[in-house]
Amino acid sequence: MTLQLYNTLTRKKAEFIPIDAGHARMYVCGPTVYAPAHIGNARPVVVFDTLFRLLRRIYPRVSYVRNITDIDDKIIAAATQSGEPIAAITERFTDRFHTDMDALNALRPTMEPRATGHLPQMIALVETLIARGHAYAADGHVLFHVPSMPDYGALSRRNRDEMVAGARVEVAPYKKDAADFVLWKPSTADQPGWESPWGRGRPGWHLECSAMSEAHLGVPFDIHGGGLDLIFPHHENEIAQSRCAHHGGPFVRVWMHNGFLSVSGEKMSKSLGNIVTVSELLGDWPGEAIRLALLSAHYRQPLDFSEATMAQAKATLDRWYGALRTAAVAPGSTEAPPPEAVRVALEDDLNTPQAIAALHEIAGALNRATDAAERRDLAGALRAGGAALGLLAGAPEAWFRAAPATLAAVDIDDRIAERLAARKRRDFARADAIRQELADAGVVLEDKPDGTTLWRVVR
Repeated sequence: MTLQLYNTLTRKKAEFIPIDAGHARMYVCGPTVYAPAHIGNARPVVVFDTLFRLLRRIYPRVSYVRNITDIDDKIIAAATQSGEPIAAITERFTDRFHTDMDALNALRPTMEPRATGHLPQMIALVETLIARGHAYAADGHVLFHVPSMPDYGALSRRNRDEMVAGARVEVAPYKKDAADFVLWKPSTADQPGWESPWGRGRPGWHLECSAMSEAHLGVPFDIHGGGLDLIFPHHENEIAQSRCAHHGGPFVRVWMHNGFLSVSGEKMSKSLGNIVTVSELLGDWPGEAIRLALLSAHYRQPLDFSEATMAQAKATLDRWYGALRTAAVAPGSTEAPPPEAVRVALEDDLNTPQAIAALHEIAGALNRATDAAERRDLAGALRAGGAALGLLAGAPEAWFRAAPATLAAVDIDDRIAERLAARKRRDFARADAIRQELADAGVVLEDKPDGTTLWRVVR
């Protein structure tokens, strides 16, 4: 099977063929670094990391660019409120983003450009748009003139009234058209700013991604990804800027968008007080379980994230690692090709639920197998299939011995030793009490015929 991807622009699934044979190029909108990443921010990271892993197995060269937005009005507002310098805020939350995404086993992108490092490219892009009649300077601003692009709105397929309302752009007297959007805006003395032909100012958010993607991938390139909420106005405006700067030529071959994420049936929002950060979740759950939960629904479908979702993901990994544990096969290279059922599922528009179902089948077969060679082959297949999803890279014992925050692994081992000593002196009441105390802390013991006691954490 060839790789099939759904294109938001055409509303169709089609075979993916890179513009340059042997080199796939992908850009994904990254974080705006002014607050901790929440679980909704993590979904596109995990989705497109899975696609990145797949592309690397198919093509000899893959360029994956995910930007850092470190110029933004939200960052300025956070600095004003806290009194902390903007550079300190962006550095701190960039580091925290990396730490959180590393914990979800997301690979670092090939390149991670920052907006602050691309001001010359942004200014040059604005100058080109003005020269070609697609932008104009007014009252210290530079705006893209939407009516200059006849097919504006092709990605979102909204009518003009919907676009004006949905863009939530300021209706200012200096605008030629209500839909026109900002490319460059003036900065006050207490705001970050850069010198430009239009005065000291800063770029609009949409402009940043157009400049950074072109700088690192060229125009056109293969895949542009992000959340469904970015289709309009962000991605629509990227298309307008980049195509009009290149005489209307193509910008991106395939547009991919992951679905919305809700929390326990409700939209995640500050007003509802239900924003769940990745770091908060990592205090209660392994990063690998969070990753599996985010892959449990097809990337284009909505995903409801809840305690039950997490418990199911943890139980699934318990089962898979349990199968690997009985096979006594150590972690090996993740370069082995995934089983055909997993590969076929992922090449069908990144169908992770189907790939997960295939891993369940392999784990079941491994649990039933009695022949040593067959068990070894099945364990290898389970490892390789998991690796394609960014899972099952660790040792089973390390997985099961990941202690809850309330109890350190050394304490658990001490309690097990105490329990074994109690059993030897036939103090079964004390032994049972220790087992129960550990169970209450989420640690389940398993006594082996040879006298060994294994333990695993449950939640």
